[in-house]
Amino acid sequence: MAQKKQGVVANVMTFVAPNEADIDITTWKGTLQDFILRIKNVDIGSLGAQLAYFFLLSFFPLLIFLVTLLPYLNLKQEDVYNFLDDFMPAEVYSLIEGILGDVLTNQSGGLLSIGILGTIWSASKGVDALMKALNKAYDVDPKSGIMNRVWSLIFTVAFVALILVALVLPIFGQQIGEFVFAFFNIESNLKPIWTTVRFILPFALIFIVMVLMYWIVPNMNPRIRVTSVLFGAAFSTIAWFVLTYGFSIYISNFGNYSATYGSIGGVIVLMLWLYFTGMILIIGGILNATMQRRKDTIEVRKNTKSPTFF
Repeated sequence: MAQKKQGVVANVMTFVAPNEADIDITTWKGTLQDFILRIKNVDIGSLGAQLAYFFLLSFFPLLIFLVTLLPYLNLKQEDVYNFLDDFMPAEVYSLIEGILGDVLTNQSGGLLSIGILGTIWSASKGVDALMKALNKAYDVDPKSGIMNRVWSLIFTVAFVALILVALVLPIFGQQIGEFVFAFFNIESNLKPIWTTVRFILPFALIFIVMVLMYWIVPNMNPRIRVTSVLFGAAFSTIAWFVLTYGFSIYISNFGNYSATYGSIGGVIVLMLWLYFTGMILIIGGILNATMQRRKDTIEVRKNTKSPTFF
């Protein structure tokens, strides 16, 4: 029995190559080995926790910013509650419901400014950690300190804008569509198409931001092609939506954290969701790095010609 267990362990250790030199990445087995090795080297567990910490710091300033902005758009308070209740686990929604009520009843420009500044500062630290993880996945040094900070701020603003669009389109989509159709005198029979587009567009925007992040962040020279990051961007986009909806369903039906942990249950659920979100973003970058190395290695071998002797 002991020998059988040792044999299983030996087979596992043989499959998971101990170092990069032992991997033939041109095979799919080698590709999987390289992917596992990069996950180990990047240490996505620790980096995922780091991202979750900074994302949590930015979550409430972002929430304050969003709900302070919404009254200026003449949005009904019930619409905000219904939207968040549909997309958030019950524990998380209960945690922020009180905050929403306080902020929505106070239209404060100062609170709006504090919210956006707090969001950008906290979230940019998380994005900075994500950028370091992506560069580590490609085995390259990150950009200079100033440029790294600039790009982290750019992507932070992009993510905040993306959240705004994702929040506004499902709620305001009908009003926006009616305005656009009337302004451009578009036939009303095309309105069902807009109804579909306004729910698909947030998915498309998230995918585009993922592509830009995975393409720009790695400090590669020459820069990697946009097409080489599509796989990882598609994975991260799909995985994040599956995580969000799946997590919400699980918490609503199986995981009663409030009964176990009391009022802190909402914080635990939020941290878990942010932790897995951070890991998904890193894994998407590692997938791209693995596929890029596989592609480069195959091209080098094709271009390498054996010497001809006469």
